[in-house]
Amino acid sequence: MFALKKTITPFILPPGIFILAIVLISLVMVYRKRWKLGLSNLVVGLMLWALSTVPLSTFLIQGLESEYSIPANPSGDVIILLGGGLIEGVPDLTGTSTPSPSTMGRIVTAVRLYRRLSLPIIVTGGRDHDEADSAVATIAKRFLMDLGVPEKSITVEDRARDTAQNARLTAAICRQQGFSKPILLTAAYHLKRSRMAFDAAGMQVTPFPAYFLGSRNIPYTWRHLLPRAGTLHTSAKALHEYIGIFYYRMVGP
Repeated sequence: MFALKKTITPFILPPGIFILAIVLISLVMVYRKRWKLGLSNLVVGLMLWALSTVPLSTFLIQGLESEYSIPANPSGDVIILLGGGLIEGVPDLTGTSTPSPSTMGRIVTAVRLYRRLSLPIIVTGGRDHDEADSAVATIAKRFLMDLGVPEKSITVEDRARDTAQNARLTAAICRQQGFSKPILLTAAYHLKRSRMAFDAAGMQVTPFPAYFLGSRNIPYTWRHLLPRAGTLHTSAKALHEYIGIFYYRMVGP
């Protein structure tokens, strides 16, 4: 019964229910000899299914994460914490709005690294959109302080709207404050593009992955081929980075 429930549930919830609908409609079209439209829809449905499975999602994300590892003895003179979005307008223990799960993972790692190295932190991230109430960096600062980092050790950069601006504005702060050996802390899948942005801004950094999304050396079973929303979200993150890297290489940050 448990295995049956775990098999059926992914096809009741998105994206599985939409994948199932696309595939069934495609098969009906093929049966009615509407070959081109039916096969085109079928390809779309199968591609969406593939992106929602663990093997392909892991392959995509590991292509971004594989060249990075957690330094055994990291050293530097400042930690640069890249924000990754927030959840606006929700109640919190010490205010309103909270970091997104991706930002929270970076914050927690930044605090752990701060406790080991006692380095100041520059947290960067502006408003996600023009109507936003708060900047990502402002909310992240509140959580850093709640977790024990003194306010005097935190510098907020709250104007950057994307990774390229994160790099340019934070590099300027580093030069103003005399930092020359920054530790760049963000998600492992985001490090490659982030380093490209900081290189373009003329700032050499030591990359430090806050967390990894691509599990390594796990044995796949049939359950890993079931479509999951979280898995599709990971694939989307990876594709976003690949598109960003391609853009940086063609146009520049």
